[in-house]
Amino acid sequence: MLLKTFGWSFAVTALGLVAAVFYGGWEAFGVVAILAVLEISLSFDNAVVNAGILKKMNAFWQKIFLTVGVLIAVFGMRLVFPVVIVAITAKLNPYDAVHLALTDKDQYQQLVTDAHPAIAAFGGMFLLMIFLDFIFEDRDIQWLRWIERPLAKLGKVDMLSVCIALIVLLITSFTFAAHAHQHGGAHVDKAQTVLISGIAGLITYMIVGGLSGYFEDRLEEEEEREHEEEEEAARAGKKKSPVLLAGQAAFFMFLYLEVLDASFSFDGVIGAFAITNDIVMMALGLGIGAMYVRSLTVYLVRQGTLDDYVYLEHGAHYAIGALAVILMVTIQHEINEVITGLVGVVLIALSFWSSVRRNRALEAAGEGSDAPAEVSSGV
Repeated sequence: MLLKTFGWSFAVTALGLVAAVFYGGWEAFGVVAILAVLEISLSFDNAVVNAGILKKMNAFWQKIFLTVGVLIAVFGMRLVFPVVIVAITAKLNPYDAVHLALTDKDQYQQLVTDAHPAIAAFGGMFLLMIFLDFIFEDRDIQWLRWIERPLAKLGKVDMLSVCIALIVLLITSFTFAAHAHQHGGAHVDKAQTVLISGIAGLITYMIVGGLSGYFEDRLEEEEEREHEEEEEAARAGKKKSPVLLAGQAAFFMFLYLEVLDASFSFDGVIGAFAITNDIVMMALGLGIGAMYVRSLTVYLVRQGTLDDYVYLEHGAHYAIGALAVILMVTIQHEINEVITGLVGVVLIALSFWSSVRRNRALEAAGEGSDAPAEVSSGV
């Protein structure tokens, strides 16, 4: 099972490290290995959230996620995206941007750094909306009840998450503008860029998430019709498979997954420049890491880990919220990538530990995993 799920990741790792040795010797080998570890540590929460979405999709779309999705993640976000950012911000054509990345690595790194406020605002707003919509939803199972219960009540106010996200964006852009004025006004125009990019991230979330939600709602109607058949099948001693997303519903959910993955990868791409400004080594290292994130997502789905450890999804969404805040803060202040990675790992580890404690408590009480919400409501 492990080899079947992670086989491609092991193969890509071997090929990537061999390519690194041929490209730049053992020093390149070390850099690529470090980048791969960085990407995996920064994106573990991404795998957990992806798994929560992927388990709703049928086998065909899960394969699409593993094939087309990998190409988009590895080549699109880890190789093409940094070049596109440079091309747009420096007003270069794609060929000149690639040439610059390969021949003048210091200037290339500077151009990507200059584009960071726009990237961070877009990704930060997209991830913040994911976190807010999760935390404002009323759930049967709650991890941190003292936080989640009152917030679920507040979530009944229409468009509250959008209002909070816009307030955060306005505060960020105005703070950035004020800071620029204090330092000679060199980046005053960037404040407008931050505002526009953040709004673009919000709009992207609302369009893609809205379409996914619409088709999910349509699927729920079908699930209700199937419910009676499932009960009849259970009485007859037969097991009926659950209804999984397909067609338009799965397509928009796939699109949502790819935008989500792109938002998660922003910090990895930007953080990679702290280690190297060589686009080839960056693509190899981050590409290897992206493969493991994909494999880990599938592993979580096939093992039913999210069903067994019910607070994992909560921990991942808290990690998303932390990453969104970190991205918005990095518009003006530098934060070490180690801190970014550790925050997500710690939150997910805590949620896993809480899940284990819950399972043990239910076993000790003689309950099954399908215990009432009152028993399994967390901390």
